[in-house]
Amino acid sequence: MDIMDHITLHHADIIPKGAAYHLTRATLDTRRPQVLHAHDFFELLWVQNGTVRHHMPDGRADLREGDMLFVRPDHTHGLQGRGEDALVVSISLSPDMIADLGQRHDALQGRFFWADGPAPVLKHRDMRQLATVNAAALRLERAKPSAFEAEAFLLPLLTSLLDGAPDVQAGAPQWLAEACAAAQDPAVFRDGAAGFVAVAGRAHPHVSRTTRAHLGQSPSEYINAIRMDYAARRLSGTADTLTEIAADCGIPNLSHFHKLFLAHHGQTPQRYRRARQRDVLQPARA
Repeated sequence: MDIMDHITLHHADIIPKGAAYHLTRATLDTRRPQVLHAHDFFELLWVQNGTVRHHMPDGRADLREGDMLFVRPDHTHGLQGRGEDALVVSISLSPDMIADLGQRHDALQGRFFWADGPAPVLKHRDMRQLATVNAAALRLERAKPSAFEAEAFLLPLLTSLLDGAPDVQAGAPQWLAEACAAAQDPAVFRDGAAGFVAVAGRAHPHVSRTTRAHLGQSPSEYINAIRMDYAARRLSGTADTLTEIAADCGIPNLSHFHKLFLAHHGQTPQRYRRARQRDVLQPARA
């Protein structure tokens, strides 16, 4: 039977007065939640260990170790352990602090807590990345729960997640989220859409349909955006030749590389590099 009822949690009951956050760790009950819950604050949670079933009004999805959810006050959900060792870390965050953070940083608009959508944004951290998050969370747990400490934790995390990839909502298949994370590796995007399909582990037509449905892009469009962001970083931060950069992006045809770069960045690769290298150190008279 579907879970229909829900309750609302209030930040005044969870976050101490004058604090910006509250961190908790919990081993989850394996029984199905009796009710879903909403709250009037933001919540960042991740699966530290085991498997968690995430219940939502319109369905459910299993979360694995390293999966991270950005939950907004308008989201209703419930958690269920899938085994005795399902451990979750949750940070309840002051709505005023999150609103202020979003107002000060345009890069956050449309992402994470600031994304519109019926389900929480889902991100994934691999074992190494999860260890970094846990180390930062341990410091956060021991610190005075101020907005400063919350931002000191959140900003490095959000920066590491701002990789040019569209946010994958919790309703998307787990394999798509994992493929998107893997696609940031040059060893994958160098092979283009075929590399993305290979790490997705599904038939190309199925990957294409799912990618369009959840990312609004074809596999080729998605991979080319990652390639061009990578190329831009190489152009501004290294002295590598265009030939070397294009080849490292998996686009040995320089004419095609120029066309893609111009379409994505509105400048030719040469002009982009000059504006961010020599013109910064040795500006010429206008």
